[in-house]
Amino acid sequence: MWVADGWKDYEVIDCSDGEKLERWGEYVLLRPDPQVIWSTPKETPVWGKINARYHRSKSGGGEWEFINLPKQWQIGYKGLRFNLKPFAFKHTGLFPEQAVNWDWFGNIIKRADRTVKILNLFAYTGGATLAAALAGASVTHVDASKGMVSWAKENAISSGLGDAPIRWLVDDCVKFVEREIRRGNKYDGIIMDPPSYGRGPKGEIWKLEERVYPFIELCSELLADEPLFFLVNSYTTGLAPAVLNYMIASTVGKKFGGKTEASEIGLPVTKTGLYLPCGASGRWIDKEL
Repeated sequence: MWVADGWKDYEVIDCSDGEKLERWGEYVLLRPDPQVIWSTPKETPVWGKINARYHRSKSGGGEWEFINLPKQWQIGYKGLRFNLKPFAFKHTGLFPEQAVNWDWFGNIIKRADRTVKILNLFAYTGGATLAAALAGASVTHVDASKGMVSWAKENAISSGLGDAPIRWLVDDCVKFVEREIRRGNKYDGIIMDPPSYGRGPKGEIWKLEERVYPFIELCSELLADEPLFFLVNSYTTGLAPAVLNYMIASTVGKKFGGKTEASEIGLPVTKTGLYLPCGASGRWIDKEL
């Protein structure tokens, strides 16, 4: 497992009975997690001091119970600052486990010793975009949600990257990639975090299992002649690391050689010393790096 263990402003305190207890800066949240199918004693001094809790409904969805939580606050990670706020379906605007990937490609960008162009697709609130920009890359950030792109811009300003070479685009990722291919544009690295299911700005349907492989194949056409890396994240249970590995190896790896690998990503749990699985990532890297 690739573990995001470099956080100071975030931690998974404990997990039990389908829930995880997390510290986001100075605030403690209790949220459901489908991976937590075990049960351990919930010690009152730890579990009894929460600022908000997300209650999942039996009919789907759910709602927040706010005890003592501001509408918005910030946490930091290695020079980056993120604006957090609770919103629909239990999210806060950040996936802390992705920091393990930020560190990985950030080091690649720094070692490249040249101008690096990165494309971030399904880019959400910009964690990967800002990590790449902080490492020195020029980044194209694409997401179908205008609200998420605006949130990402706020994070850039909070991180002191308001003037960084970032191109912010609200667009359907597939259609954008198709246009970029026709334009002849190329990128040294591509990051994608496709949703399990979603819709584009004009109602375009995205179903991961049906569309991710041809999309990876399509994106491989945007890679430069000597690319640095390719990264695919997945939170879809059916896409095991081995599946990600095969899809990337049979497209990007077949075209450029290099090294392909995949693994679960996760977060350390303070109380138990174990690691909480949080999805999977597949990576391709040039063999000479």
